[in-house]
Amino acid sequence: MRLYLLLILGFLRRTTWRRQDLLAENLVLRQQLAVCMRQTRRRRLRREDRLFWSLVAKTWAPWRSHLQLVQPDTVIRWHRSAWRMYWAWKSRRRGPGRPRISKEVRELIGRLARENPRWGAVRIVGELRALGFDPSARTVRRYRRQTLRRPPSQSWRTFLKNHASHIWAVDLFTVQTLTFRTLYVIVFIAHDRRRIVHVNVTTNPTSAWVWRQVIEATPWGLKPKHLIRDRDRCYGTDFIEKAARIGINTVLTPVRAPNANAVAERVIGTLRRECLDHMIVLNERHLSRVLREYVDHCNAMRPHRTLGLESPHGREPRAKPSASARVVRHEVLGGFHSEYEWAA
Repeated sequence: MRLYLLLILGFLRRTTWRRQDLLAENLVLRQQLAVCMRQTRRRRLRREDRLFWSLVAKTWAPWRSHLQLVQPDTVIRWHRSAWRMYWAWKSRRRGPGRPRISKEVRELIGRLARENPRWGAVRIVGELRALGFDPSARTVRRYRRQTLRRPPSQSWRTFLKNHASHIWAVDLFTVQTLTFRTLYVIVFIAHDRRRIVHVNVTTNPTSAWVWRQVIEATPWGLKPKHLIRDRDRCYGTDFIEKAARIGINTVLTPVRAPNANAVAERVIGTLRRECLDHMIVLNERHLSRVLREYVDHCNAMRPHRTLGLESPHGREPRAKPSASARVVRHEVLGGFHSEYEWAA
């Protein structure tokens, strides 16, 4: 009953309206009804709908009381966006304004900037005026900046590829023992042949122990030019200075960016998948023995796709030595891995 009373009161109120207001109300209500009748699961206002309400908000004052689909603030935001688009379109440079300089002048500005890098924009303007051209200093400054722009820096992948023969990577990972103790493993790997240079185990990775591993991994002057590592605190605060004294440049990876040390991460993943995930480690001595045996197998016999299915130490194919020769198997890690060769 209340609904019908409101409808009757609304009808009596509208008898005093002007014809233009009645037509406008009918139009906006029909537009909203058309939006609701669209065959979509979720009503979405199109670009023409936003433009319609932007015009209505500009030309008809009581539009707010007849809006049901969205908030009035939303329509105001649409109108401001349409207003900015209109003035951006109207402010297009057609005829007025400074004419665009020719390609010949742009190339000449670039040539003068390259051949005379110490010249400023005003000096180049003076030289161009002597040649019969009259660009502004602002124009010369823009094209001079584009010419003298530094070439893009090499990417991380390019750096690794160009210096692979002089790069090592180092990283640490943890292993849980049978008695729930945590052991820490440090791994050094050379980028060029994916060779595991050094591996060791400890229960307390102090900065002194880590530096001792660096010394053991670089005997007789065999060291890299660049050593990639993360920002773990176990390296100590003076690791970079001590490495620089023996000729090693330390490259720190970004924070939370394991891809920057991808070679070491892949080696650690290989050690886990092919070795540590399939056995229970008893203690530090047991883990050290297992890792050393697997590293010897990995460097000498395991094929790498990056090396064309060769091993890091190089493994050339061998032909059958004699008609009576047969293939024999050598067990690694108690038979978990195998090595094969010809035997007479």
